[in-house]
Parts: sequence; structure tokens; C-alpha cells
Amino acid sequence: MLSRSLLLLLALAPAPRALAATEHVILLHGLCRTGRSMQPMADALQAAGYVVHNVDYPSRTAPISGLSTPAIAPAIVACEQAGAARIHFVTHSLGGILVRDYLATHRPPALGRVVMLGPPNQGSEVVDRLGGWRLFAAINGPAGRQLGTGADSVPNRLGPVDYPVGVIAGRHSINWINSLLLPGPDDGKVTVARTRLAGMTGHLVLPCSHPFLLRDRTAIRQTIHFLRHGRFQDAVPIAATP
Repeated sequence: MLSRSLLLLLALAPAPRALAATEHVILLHGLCRTGRSMQPMADALQAAGYVVHNVDYPSRTAPISGLSTPAIAPAIVACEQAGAARIHFVTHSLGGILVRDYLATHRPPALGRVVMLGPPNQGSEVVDRLGGWRLFAAINGPAGRQLGTGADSVPNRLGPVDYPVGVIAGRHSINWINSLLLPGPDDGKVTVARTRLAGMTGHLVLPCSHPFLLRDRTAIRQTIHFLRHGRFQDAVPIAATP
């Protein structure tokens, strides 16, 4: 949970008064997690004036295509029935790939902005090395095995985005075993380089590990700033597709 002082600071930040009634945010957690992992982000977004839909989905039970629509479609319906003028997404890890998969074929008219925390947008070398192991499959399920770096992996087949996306990557690892498999700076699950996404609007790197991006104060503050302004605070805009 966020501290009371941080929640108060976020609540007092400048925002249109009508925000609470019209701006909705759908939260999607990562692999092997639940909606509880997104609660600090949910609390901060609510304090900042957004209506939050914290989706809980069974990430280990199906491939990506079998998870995205059941997780996202009902949340969008709930937003629309509540009169949302704009529908944003904030995701962690696998959640970002679910959003890319869903929006590739379904585009809500009120689509707003997307912030992805630690997304394997180009897959992860960890999956390349361990994805064939039975233990890996038992722990991570079908979706986890689809997150490799090959050209035929789901993240790489989805291609570039044409809607506003801000990516926050971590460059600190608490999983040294995984990091031995990851070339370059990483967060213990995915390299900074492989969080990047063709067509993205902004990319920010923080000294944070994969599981703690969800509750990092700077990540939360930058998420809210991107949802409001379409850019990260004090970050250099991306002028061309990476």
C-alpha cells in the first residue's frame, strides 16, 4: 500500500475536476501474479482522480490469445457502461502483451493511453533458454512459453503499435540467475532493450527490479504523468520508431 502522504500528494496534483467521472484505467497484472500486485498503482490512480478497474485473470491457464479477450473485453464493457470518455491501460509484464494482442483486433472508440511496466515487448532470453523445461511450463503455463525472442514469438508477431504507449523499464535485478541469461541491463526478467516497442511514444528506464516496478514511487508518478499528458516527465520524446 502507498503511504498516506504519497496518496495525498497524488490527489492534490493538478487534474481536471471531471476526470473522476470520465477517465477510466484498466489494470492488468503480470504472469503468476494477481490483481493484488497492482493495488498500490490502483490506490494512486484513484487518488489522482481516475476510475480504476483492477482486472484479475488466470495468467497460467491459457495461451496469450486465450487470456486477452476474456480479461479485457468485460473490463471495457464496464468502462463504457459507466460512461467513460477515455479508457486507459496500465500493465505489468505479460499484461502489456495481452493489451497488444487485444488491441490488434479490437479498438474501443474511447481508447486513451497505455503505460507498460517491464513488458517483454520483444520477448525474453530467459524463455529462450528455459521455456522447454517441464518445470518452467508447470510454473508459467502456456502464455509464459510464448514469450521468447524468436521472430515467431507472440510479442514479435504482434508488430508495432499505432496508439500512445509509454514503456517503463527496470535496470536493477534481484534475480541473478535469470540475469546470467540476459545480455545487457535487465530487471531480472527482461532486458531494457527488449522492453522497447516499435511505435511507442516514450521509454523510461528506472533503477528498479521487475517485481517492484509496480510499487515504485517514481514509476507510479511517471505513469500518472503519461496518462495525463501523453509523455513522461522530463523525458526526451521519441521522434522516430526505434
